[in-house]
Amino acid sequence: MSAHNELDELSTIHGAMAEFDSPEELIAACERAYSEGYRRMDAYAPMPVEGLAEAIGYRKNYVALCVLIAGICGVLFGLGLLEWITVIAYPHNVGGRPTNSWPAYIPIIFECMILFSALTSMFSMFAMNGLPKPYHPVFNVAEFARASRDKFFLCIESSDPKFRTEDTMDFLRRLGGNEVAVVPA
Repeated sequence: MSAHNELDELSTIHGAMAEFDSPEELIAACERAYSEGYRRMDAYAPMPVEGLAEAIGYRKNYVALCVLIAGICGVLFGLGLLEWITVIAYPHNVGGRPTNSWPAYIPIIFECMILFSALTSMFSMFAMNGLPKPYHPVFNVAEFARASRDKFFLCIESSDPKFRTEDTMDFLRRLGGNEVAVVPA
């Protein structure tokens, strides 16, 4: 097959998918695929499976770091806003207290921290997960409808450097996949 034909073929398919009967089979297949050099793959299960994320080479995301930074920015914003309001824009002498009486700022600073953190957690989670994604190519495989009921799936994507359609499908069959199918794009 020429390089041009291979590129045309890869642009029309999303990857290759295998169906498994149990979570143990799926984890074993994921670990074997990862050890064989496949890196662009995803696993689907109808329930949480302990160790599945690690088996496909899950990388830590940075949502928690983004939330921490946003929380610190919220504190600084709230403190800056209240300092500006009470000292510069509208200074009032209330009960002989200093104009920048920081203990009175605590509730608003806390609320700014929560607001910034909550919004950042939502938007960073969406961005890092590639959401919203109303359509995914795996829905083109008819057997995939059972992924939410009783079957387990491993999909190796065509964007993987090691992906060759026939070789990858043979590899998935050797892993013990019941149904191995090409996932059209």
